[in-house]
Amino acid sequence: MRNKLLAAIALLCGVYQVPLVAHADGLDSLPPEQQAIYEHVDPAIPLGGTVFKDFVAKRPPPWKIGYASTYAGNTWRAAMLDELNNVLLPKYKDAGLVSELVVTQSDLKDAVQIQQMRQMVDSGVDAIIICCSNVTALNQTIEYAYSKGVPVFSVSGYVTSPYAISATENNTQGGYTAAKWLAEEIGGKGNVLLVSGIPGFASSDSFDIGANKALTEYPDIKVVGNVAGKWTDQVAQVEVQKFLATNPAQIDGMVVQSASENGVLNAILQSGRDRMPIVLGGEASAACYWRKNPDFVSKSFHIWPPRADISMVWDVMMRTLQGQGPKIQSILRPVLPYTIDDVKEVLGEDCDLNSTDWIEPKGDAWWPADVAAQYFERPSDPLTWKPKQ
Repeated sequence: MRNKLLAAIALLCGVYQVPLVAHADGLDSLPPEQQAIYEHVDPAIPLGGTVFKDFVAKRPPPWKIGYASTYAGNTWRAAMLDELNNVLLPKYKDAGLVSELVVTQSDLKDAVQIQQMRQMVDSGVDAIIICCSNVTALNQTIEYAYSKGVPVFSVSGYVTSPYAISATENNTQGGYTAAKWLAEEIGGKGNVLLVSGIPGFASSDSFDIGANKALTEYPDIKVVGNVAGKWTDQVAQVEVQKFLATNPAQIDGMVVQSASENGVLNAILQSGRDRMPIVLGGEASAACYWRKNPDFVSKSFHIWPPRADISMVWDVMMRTLQGQGPKIQSILRPVLPYTIDDVKEVLGEDCDLNSTDWIEPKGDAWWPADVAAQYFERPSDPLTWKPKQ
């Protein structure tokens, strides 16, 4: 299978500095229905086994957890942090599994995030979650953490270090699915604008790989531009407004990375142009507009639901600390479509067009326990797990 070939190539090229035996399972170890999630995937994402398959935490719980984020400047990040502080941390404190959560923000500076991670390791954290980082910039620091017995977990994007686990949405599949839907929504022809996240960051680039792949399947669709919305409504609105003001050609649809769709929508509505379909990724504000204008689009997508994303990586982290044995280095989740009826279940007619909330998948649909169990050698409920006496 593909992961064995990649591991062999990586070993020959000197990319990995760990024995091949640690990467001998990976994607092959998953059941067929889970392997199908990896059909459209960033070619650089590691799909081999993991050095944490037989990991043993350096001390028993309660554990001190670090969260090293790149910034906190949008509604998506705010929702993740709220879930961490007000849902996950209290729950796992009550279970006696976590003592505290240390949070840092690096303002998109790799050097700052590296320093913050090293300080976390030196101050005694037991694991670190990193958010939305450069795929290679942190690798040396991740290896340093591993040398001190501290596993690192990447959310919403991946890292290439063999000493980390990425637990994230499949951004390439997300881009592919969203762009293919948009292509069909506009009849397979026309001009499309891409509104990316932050170029150079894993989740943004992986999404664009998938989106461009899908759009090349439609010879009558032309990508007429790509602007960086930086996953922030205010930024996306300005960038799309500038593009529309300086490019008079007709735009038939936009592939948008959340959290940007409300800003993009406002830019379109204020431009004087005819409204066109855009990809909606979960912002409640844009979903509210759809609620009030049900003919806007036919479908929306959970590609990176913030609360579900952070809950998933937390679950993976806890299971790894508990010695449950992850099977693969990159644990990916698929796109989940949702409809106007789903929106109506959670938003009333008087919904807020400026809401900072998000529409999330129902229940545990993003990372159900029976699916999570398939990614670990010795699965058990992480909340009821007890250390051996």
